[in-house]
Amino acid sequence: MSDTLFASSIQSLPLIHKGKVRDIYAIDDKRMLIVTSDRLSAFDVVLPTPIPDKGRVLTAVADFWFRKLAHILPNQLTGDAPESVVQPAERDQVAGRAIVVKRLKALPVEAIVRGYLVGSGWADYQQTGKVCGIPLPAGLRQADKLPEPLFTPSTKAAVGAHDENIDFARCAALLGAETAARVCDAAIALYKAAAEYALTKGIIIADTKFEFGLDEQGTLTLIDEVLTPDSSRFWPADQYEVGKNPPSFDKQYVRDWLTASGWNKQAPGPELPAEVVARTAEKYREALRRLTG
Repeated sequence: MSDTLFASSIQSLPLIHKGKVRDIYAIDDKRMLIVTSDRLSAFDVVLPTPIPDKGRVLTAVADFWFRKLAHILPNQLTGDAPESVVQPAERDQVAGRAIVVKRLKALPVEAIVRGYLVGSGWADYQQTGKVCGIPLPAGLRQADKLPEPLFTPSTKAAVGAHDENIDFARCAALLGAETAARVCDAAIALYKAAAEYALTKGIIIADTKFEFGLDEQGTLTLIDEVLTPDSSRFWPADQYEVGKNPPSFDKQYVRDWLTASGWNKQAPGPELPAEVVARTAEKYREALRRLTG
């Protein structure tokens, strides 16, 4: 695990923000450097054990999707090499795990799209017959494919706090009605295109989270990460079965282990055993291999 990066330390650039997984630095008034660490967060808590190669895998997966979906919506990438904006001694910290992005006005909402009935959506449906206030047909089972993908936004919480699901009316109040409608349409279009492609690679994208920003002209732009194992639920299509929660190529494996461990889901999180770390790292790599070849 000597090659893991739990936290970056770029001294040549000012640190803007340290998130659950990403460290963001200012380059100039137009650009930022985003370094994806090997930290893993679960239940909104950053765990003390890094996952080897995770940052590089997430960066490669996101970069693949940014380019593949660029015909649907512009994205944050500038095309500049991360190694070109740091000092030579810092290049090891950014190689393969950093991107140079445009400085944009981030929207204060996470755009979650659900294609299948699972997780908190399944729990909500069992209690109310709805998902985030959206009525669904009666009689659906766990892991059922939804009649149409659902846009279920949430607020963006600070590190250590929990995101809150909100309805479209609240989303419109936060963003403005026109921007909220654009975000909804873009998120669903991105999800549909990605889900269709992923199926050809043997992966079902059950749900995912997008984030968006606006440039100075008000252009809606895809930012943050996109369709990674951290922000999405990936299922192997050949093991999909309605009525069960399929095994996944994402951090659900860690969530399941944490739940079974009896941890109370409050910080600090527990150290992960070596076997769980190794299995998790392999799940991330398998997602990258399948999606990108």
